[in-house]
Amino acid sequence: MKFLDQAKVYVRSGDGGAGCVSFRREKFIEFGGPDGGDGGRGGDVVVMAVDGLNTLIDYRYQQHFKAETGIHGMGRNRAGGRGKDAVLKVPVGTQVYAEDGETLICDMTEVGQSFVIAKGGNGGFGNQHFKSSTNQAPRRANPGLEGEEMTIWLRLKLIADAGLVGLPNAGKSTFLATVTRARPKIADYPFTTLHPNLGVATVDGREFVIADIPGLIEGAHEGTGLGDRFLGHVERTRVLLHLVSAREDDVGKAYKTVRKELKLYGEGLTDKPEIVALSQADTVDDAAREEKLAALHKVARRKPFLLSSATRAGLEPLLRALAARIVGTRDGDEAETPDPRWQT
Repeated sequence: MKFLDQAKVYVRSGDGGAGCVSFRREKFIEFGGPDGGDGGRGGDVVVMAVDGLNTLIDYRYQQHFKAETGIHGMGRNRAGGRGKDAVLKVPVGTQVYAEDGETLICDMTEVGQSFVIAKGGNGGFGNQHFKSSTNQAPRRANPGLEGEEMTIWLRLKLIADAGLVGLPNAGKSTFLATVTRARPKIADYPFTTLHPNLGVATVDGREFVIADIPGLIEGAHEGTGLGDRFLGHVERTRVLLHLVSAREDDVGKAYKTVRKELKLYGEGLTDKPEIVALSQADTVDDAAREEKLAALHKVARRKPFLLSSATRAGLEPLLRALAARIVGTRDGDEAETPDPRWQT
């Protein structure tokens, strides 16, 4: 299944049904009078968050949604039925924006949450409503009111517990594939990851969701590379896992580059709890490893974890630290990060 996190959709609610002009005609009843029923209300356009979806790919192939028109009124005081709603099923974490792309209409954050974005038109009155002492045989009825139409933007921000950030080729996808059952594309060239990936990691009986986004480069917040489009997917995460590759000549500069882009992007990303790890540690010798670890410790102002996804070294301490920090943020506390020692 392809990943799509943004879609432009045209929606229209149903028109109201027209009222009916009718008169009672029965044998032996001389003055039957008007008996036209009211029209039914048009269907609404509803956005609903459902479980089991993690992409907006369905809206690539269908961009127009229209609710049904209300059924017209009928004689014998029979009112028309209500038109059927048009329901847009979206993944949890989807935001609905107006056509300008800036006005937020609703934010779908829970399974089963629904929101009416376009109300159906009211049905028209039948001629029975216009009967009076001076007009006992009205021959007019109201048409139904028109429904609402609009163009909206659907934008998906994945809801995950931990978000992976780092430069391209920092080992994020390899880490995700190692600790979860996700199977992202992995290759030794920049921007192998073209869209976010999700995986569920398990440690000590705890499960949490990890989101991997394309790598960030300098100027990402201005549209350089791919990361600016997908940074929104880590806005909802509780913890950021910042991976810095041991193959970088200057790990301090690599760390600062990503932190700068997070700060310039805004949305509170730099305020999130962060765990730092020196990844791909098996690609350098012991002396270089210790040197880079000390340099990263100095610039990040916290002791980084040492990690090798290829050899699975250092995975368990890092996963335990992530789980503890996630639980701490859920409880409103800052969990203490375990001692990140190198373990083989």
